[in-house]
Amino acid sequence: MHAVTTPPRLRRLALSTALACCAAAGIVTGATDAAAEPVSAFYHPPAQFAGTPGSIIRTEPMSVLATVPGTEWPVAGQRVMYTSQRQDGTPVAVTGSYVAGTRPWQGAGARPTIVIAPGTVGQGDQCAASVAVSTGFIVDLDRRSMSPNQEAVALAAWSGLGANVFITDYIGLGTPGIHTYVNRTESAHAVLDAARAAGHLAGTGSATPLAFWGYSQGGGATAAAAELQPEYAPELDLKGVWAGAPPADLFAVIGQIDSGNLIGGAIGFALNGFRDRYPALATEVDRRVTPGGKATLDALANDCIGDVILKRPFLRTAQLTVDGRPLPDHLRELPEAAAILAEQRIGHRTPGVPVLVTSGINDDTIPYAQVRQLAQDWCARGATVTFRTNHLPAILPGATIPNHFGPELIDGFVDNVIPYLLDRLAGKPLSGCTFD
Repeated sequence: MHAVTTPPRLRRLALSTALACCAAAGIVTGATDAAAEPVSAFYHPPAQFAGTPGSIIRTEPMSVLATVPGTEWPVAGQRVMYTSQRQDGTPVAVTGSYVAGTRPWQGAGARPTIVIAPGTVGQGDQCAASVAVSTGFIVDLDRRSMSPNQEAVALAAWSGLGANVFITDYIGLGTPGIHTYVNRTESAHAVLDAARAAGHLAGTGSATPLAFWGYSQGGGATAAAAELQPEYAPELDLKGVWAGAPPADLFAVIGQIDSGNLIGGAIGFALNGFRDRYPALATEVDRRVTPGGKATLDALANDCIGDVILKRPFLRTAQLTVDGRPLPDHLRELPEAAAILAEQRIGHRTPGVPVLVTSGINDDTIPYAQVRQLAQDWCARGATVTFRTNHLPAILPGATIPNHFGPELIDGFVDNVIPYLLDRLAGKPLSGCTFD
């Protein structure tokens, strides 16, 4: 197994700053005026914008309270709108948040940029990570909707180490159009073009040392970006990637969370995105759901993940269908769905940089077996892969929070991930595959 050589003081610094941020994010709240719009005019792109992926369309200053102070507090950040691409190659405006490092960089080499791909926040525009980055938590009282900045801890940890940080919102969150949740290609594009945009903001362009950080939906996005980077963005100086609990095989993931999971409603996010991009699939799915089921899918398109937990906990898709069978059963019978989900499978390409893949053996949301299979698939293709198993015991199976988010906190901020990425940014050699 690869030995972590990062100095303990850096681990302590990252952890202490992250915990400090957690406390701040938990007490600072804001509200939006849903009678007007859930997000500001910033999120509406101009009629014409640069089509080159990674181009900066616009920025606006943002005070970030929920992170570690540098030379001043609040920390100065920016909301950023940049150009990316849909799966068909058409340009699309995407938003995100950028916080330049204000402390001396604590690692080796030049100051890097850490591109964070957020975990599941939802599908409504008010759920976009950049809406909540400033205060750490947004409450929309009129919509009875709430959206925390789940990446506040990661932002604090990396800012505390002196790195630049860019958090993408993904395609369709905040900006017009549906958020294409767990769409492999569009998630990868959003992450890779965020890295390009971050290079422009840092003033170092493609020479910027980069690392990708993602867990759950974010782990799928960074995994997809890692394997697409050699062909889509070969100029990037990507050093290493964390793909934590990636949903690499959507058939397996949908089956697991449809078996009685606190956030089972997230299946609706995926269906809404694929129904939008594949009209033939939309026709078939809509034929199989009841009017009430269709209304639920439409409502989920405007919900955040917190809303799913409060309004629709433990939703099962059998409640939505005409014949009372789970939607995954229908999807297996549809040639259109089978082709789409097979194309969405992560693992058919080869990452060009080392990737750390982590998974909880008792994860009740993202199945462990399909995560390990992704690591094995990449290893068989010649990639450099480190796979680490989190052995947190099963706690309240189906409740998501202990056994899905528990490994994220343990691996991300206590054990594995920050030291691994610091070593990659320092240029420490690593090759082959290790599994534990």
